[in-house]
Formats: sequence, structure tokens, C-alpha cells
Amino acid sequence: MNLPMLRRLIPVAILLLGLALFLLLDLERYFSFEMLGRHQAELMSWVANHVVVAALVFVVAYAVVVAFSLPVAILITPLGGFLFGVWQGAALSVIGATLGSVAVFLAARTALHDLFRARAGATLAKLEAGFRRDSFSYLLVLRLVPVFPFWLVNIVPALLGMRLGPYALATLIGIVPGAVVYSSVGAGFGVLLERGERPDFGVIFEWDILLPLLGLAALSLLPVLYGHWRGSKAAP
Repeated sequence: MNLPMLRRLIPVAILLLGLALFLLLDLERYFSFEMLGRHQAELMSWVANHVVVAALVFVVAYAVVVAFSLPVAILITPLGGFLFGVWQGAALSVIGATLGSVAVFLAARTALHDLFRARAGATLAKLEAGFRRDSFSYLLVLRLVPVFPFWLVNIVPALLGMRLGPYALATLIGIVPGAVVYSSVGAGFGVLLERGERPDFGVIFEWDILLPLLGLAALSLLPVLYGHWRGSKAAP
């Protein structure tokens, strides 16, 4: 592997190293519902006295969590609802998650796209052509319905040649419903802490929440289906 290629791998290497250190040092133990309960009063007091700084710290922290694919993201969005309220917490979470996703996308596109293209050859070219044509709709569906891991959905569009602008916009829009749901869960943390109960992070998969998300995903696919229908009608 030549020197320019090694240099292009640096961004991905940094992200992987950060994840490895997080796991090796067992830092996940500091990001738990129990830890939040122990430091609830101090945290709430600091946020109340430093609202703007707290919001900036939260956005940066969320972006770092997503960029390094740290296995604590499921707690961060509810934490935003707990600290800032449902709507502000959801908005800050969306901004942080989008920034982190863009960082992963750029790192993957810089380091892996050419390497992946060289290995996949004609197969990748066909996938790219199909994905690029309706990439915004496809990504929007993947963001709305969290079937695949978030980190995987960050990387695949980069490998398939999606442009940064549509990627960032589809990510920003697509994660809003889930952010509102989890932020709403976090807004009730205070009551749960008083009762000694734990939050239900699987709430997004309950049918009364999942069905509207599936409906939005179906609407997102309408342009794709219409395009295929027009193409079939135009074909001889």
C-alpha cells in the first residue's frame, strides 16, 4: 500500500482508535442511567447556570459519540430531553448526530471509497448507479426506520458515492422523529429516578410509534416507485 493511500486511511484509523480506547478503558461505565441518578442534582444545576455552554458541550459530545461510534448513543438523546426539555433536547441531538454522521461519512469516503471500488469493480458501479439515482429517498428511509445500526448507515452511502449535501440533509430530516421520541423518554427521567425505575429504550419499536415511522418511510419511497413506474411505461 503506497504512502498516499496510508494517509487517506488516517481519519478512519483515528475513529477506530478512539472506539478501541473507549472499550479498552471501559469508559462506558460512566454513561449509564445509574450514574445519571448519582449526579442528577449537580448536572441539572450546572446546566441551569450555563445554558448556552451546556448546549454547545452537549452538541459536541453527541457529535463525538456518533463519530467514534461509541456504544452509548442510546442514552445521549434521552439525556438531551432530560437536561433541556423535549424540543430543545431533540433539536440539539439532531444537530450533534448530523455533525457526527458527516464526520464518519467524510472519513469513510476519503479512506475507503477508492479501495472498495477497486475490490468490487463492475458490481459497485451498478450499485452506485442505482443508489445515486434515488439516494436521498433510500437514506431517508434508513434513517426513519432504525433497522440497521446507525454507524453502518453512516458508512454505506459514502462507499456508494452519495454526495455530501443530500447525505447531510437526509440524515438531518430522517433522525428528527426518533430524536423527538427518545427526547420525550428522557424528559421523564426525573420521575423514573424518584421511583427507582429504568427507562424503556425500546419504546420506538412499539407499534403506536413504529407505524407512523413506517408510514413516513413509505412516503419517502414514493418518488423512487414513481420513477420506476415512469421508466417501465417509457420502455418499449
